[in-house]
Amino acid sequence: MQKTLRFIVKSSMAFIILSVFWVLIYKWINVPATPLMVIRKWQSDNEYVIKHQWVQLSKISTHLQLAVICSEDQRFVEHNGFDKKAIEKAMAEHKSGKRLRGASTISQQTAKNVFLWPHRSWVRKGFETYFTFLIETFWSKERILEVYLNSIEMGNGIYGAQAASQFWFNTSAIALNRDQATAIAAILPNPIKFLANPASGYIQKRKRWITIQMRNYGTLVLKDE
Repeated sequence: MQKTLRFIVKSSMAFIILSVFWVLIYKWINVPATPLMVIRKWQSDNEYVIKHQWVQLSKISTHLQLAVICSEDQRFVEHNGFDKKAIEKAMAEHKSGKRLRGASTISQQTAKNVFLWPHRSWVRKGFETYFTFLIETFWSKERILEVYLNSIEMGNGIYGAQAASQFWFNTSAIALNRDQATAIAAILPNPIKFLANPASGYIQKRKRWITIQMRNYGTLVLKDE
């Protein structure tokens, strides 16, 4: 029993040290690949090509930054990684009979995309909570958004803002206009199923909603470290 307990304690300490070190590395070093990229490549045939090019946050259109925040997590700059209001709203809607919807913040999505596997489970959710706490502790909001916009899936084999801008609109991430930015943000709930260009009627509707949210939101100001 004591050996087992010592093993658990030592393993837990090793995991904490390694995970903190991992998060600290990505505070300064750009993420070369995510678990989802590896899984998609492994599950697909040899013709599957990953398009991914890292760019600094300053090289990503502010239209896209704001569009993504308005569509995915409007309290991103305010919360500490977890949006209690969104969670409470989702639970209340579920109790009233509606389908349980996600309430993941950009920080949680970043933690999941960069450090964890995509399939849902309570175990993964626990690790997601842990890594969300770590990145909110050690990274700035600017870094979280930069990693998020460079790592998330934005099409079949398309990862990050630069690759998505080139694929969908034949332009760079910095040159995206508001219409193009809202189109990319609109497909994020299911970037494999939806197309940013040409946009379906559903995506056009989402674009209009995101545009209204952007106007109501105003100027995006991220917190300093």
